[in-house]
Amino acid sequence: MAYTFKYLPQILSLMAALSLASCSTTSKTIQSDKNDPWSQVPAILKQIKQPTFRNKDYPITNYGAVADGKTDCTEAFRKAIEACNKEGGGRVVVPEGKFLSGAIHLKSNVNLHVSKGATIAFSTRPDDYLPLVHTRWEGVELMGYSPLIYAFEQKNIAITGEGTLDGQANETNWWPWKGQPHYGFKPGTPSQLDKDKRAALFEMAEKGVPVEDRKFGTGSYLRPQFVQPYRCENVLIEGVTVINSPMWLLNPVLCTNVTVRKVTLTSNGPNNDGCDPESCKNVLIENCYFNTGDDCIAIKSGRNADGRRINVPSENIIIRNCKMANGHGGVVIGSEISGGVRNVFAHDCQMSSPELERALRIKTNTARGGVIENIYVKDIEVGQVKEQTIIATMIYEDTGNFMPIIRNIEVRNMTVEQGGKVGVLLEGYPESPVQNVRLINVTIKGAKTPYKFNNAKDIQATNVTINGEKVQFDK
Repeated sequence: MAYTFKYLPQILSLMAALSLASCSTTSKTIQSDKNDPWSQVPAILKQIKQPTFRNKDYPITNYGAVADGKTDCTEAFRKAIEACNKEGGGRVVVPEGKFLSGAIHLKSNVNLHVSKGATIAFSTRPDDYLPLVHTRWEGVELMGYSPLIYAFEQKNIAITGEGTLDGQANETNWWPWKGQPHYGFKPGTPSQLDKDKRAALFEMAEKGVPVEDRKFGTGSYLRPQFVQPYRCENVLIEGVTVINSPMWLLNPVLCTNVTVRKVTLTSNGPNNDGCDPESCKNVLIENCYFNTGDDCIAIKSGRNADGRRINVPSENIIIRNCKMANGHGGVVIGSEISGGVRNVFAHDCQMSSPELERALRIKTNTARGGVIENIYVKDIEVGQVKEQTIIATMIYEDTGNFMPIIRNIEVRNMTVEQGGKVGVLLEGYPESPVQNVRLINVTIKGAKTPYKFNNAKDIQATNVTINGEKVQFDK
């Protein structure tokens, strides 16, 4: 042990009294049973206020919507949402049937209720997501295509029901814009690689170009997110099935009090992350199913200079009773994480697929910077992963001059049947090692390499077995 404290109880008591507002709060202290970090969860849950709605329905068919899957119902959605909002709120109801629409913009006190047997099929015409809106794309603010369902600075909003949201993205639309043949791209066809629009956006952010001047619409080929509430309060997404997304599926940004419950997310396209809370506070993700083309859940807080400009962390995130199939990672932190992340609690999840690459994944680099701390995971069942069971790395993609910090991670009660290429991989820098990682009651089978550490400090193992052998890291 590199850190011991004579007055540990007094220090812990003082820390508990401090506000969570500072990312620089030290996290090196080892919690005792009396001061179990999981004791914070009930207080966080009490803070997560869910929206409530007036008891009145606004069926979209009353505003001209036709359930034939061909008639453009965008205007019907707009009129129903506007009427519901102006009259004090309620449910905008999508009845059984298939309704075609362009961008849908939610307003305060509106619950978009997608009934069982109902499908909103979203247009694949990019022009149907204009005019440009204030959004965030891979952690950078811009004026870009509207997300398919979008809300900006609204309160008390929801998407509920047992119906389906179908982005209709595939290898013939949206996905080829990634520029990869695997997703339908053919040489000579448009993509985000044309004059490298993605890089152009990132360069604007590094130079401090005002957001209103970062215009990336027609000809930019930056795919929109599916559902993005932006600077919203009291958000609920419950019960729906979300499929075939152009890009990230659920992406609340700069929101407070977000609940994602009993949602099925199935979309295996490029950058098809399942749920990405970004610079959000007080988030509950529970009883969801993920089968995605990228990370299942990825907690983010902005990219590089733009993330540092906004400087809002993601914090107080609770993930429970979820199932993860395909994906680059089950529970993921990063990589757009420049604003930092703290206080993540994930428990009672099941993860397994030949295409699931990792269970717990933390990824950042020296271009991002930021502080990642207080990540707690317990009671996790993992069947099969391809790459690593647990990874925390600062060696991901880019490099720069902003040293990140990764500290205070605990994994408790995890069983893994096939642990991939490396059971536990930790990668830091001499100036900033990955530090204070605790594994308790962890069993990993079938890992090609049990563990690999590069610049890691204060790593503890209690009742940890990898490939049938007890391990003691002594780092």
